Amino acid sequence: MRILIVAATQGEVQPMMDALGMQKSDEADNLFVPRHISVANCSVLITGAGMVPTAFALGKHLPHNVYNLVINLGVGGAFDRSFPLGEVYEITKDTFAELGAEDDTRFISIERLGLGAGIFNPTSNLSHFTAINPPKATAITVNTVHGNDASIAGIVSRFNPQIESMEGAAFFYACRELKVPCVQIRAVSNYVEKRNRDNWQIGLAVKNLNTFALDLIKEL
Repeated sequence: MRILIVAATQGEVQPMMDALGMQKSDEADNLFVPRHISVANCSVLITGAGMVPTAFALGKHLPHNVYNLVINLGVGGAFDRSFPLGEVYEITKDTFAELGAEDDTRFISIERLGLGAGIFNPTSNLSHFTAINPPKATAITVNTVHGNDASIAGIVSRFNPQIESMEGAAFFYACRELKVPCVQIRAVSNYVEKRNRDNWQIGLAVKNLNTFALDLIKEL
């Protein structure tokens, strides 16, 4: 089974890459493969942060490479305070939260404008491949992560999201268009609130995300 791990930054998946003995591929600077194929039939694509780099990197790579499953790994902020910091979730729906128009204080979604879609789902799920069953969550994808009380209240009222990232919906969109099976996995690094790095648990989120990813790859 051929697996592609997609991450915005190398730091989010470095422990997994170290455990699998990943090295840069001759194919591209942002693609990593195991030094020994017997370790895992798995590659890692580092896209860069944000929707555009993610979609571009996938649009460039996937048409020329065949995978049985593409997995987006990353950390994200949680709106839902019942989500423990460091917990790992499988994203079942992701939305481009800013894609639309403003009508004074009212937001009009891209769907209501009749210009396309802003809500996307994975093209597969982990239950198709393994008995590993993480808790599920819905997410939004943003260009600017929320850190203002008024904007947080507005986005919660509009979408009632549980997690936010800067790449998830773009990942789902690209995989849907290219017709590849995909899932998105997020570990909670912080709560969405006024920016306070002292409250963040990025190290814990990265540790748990990579432990989960290694267990998953062994199962696959």
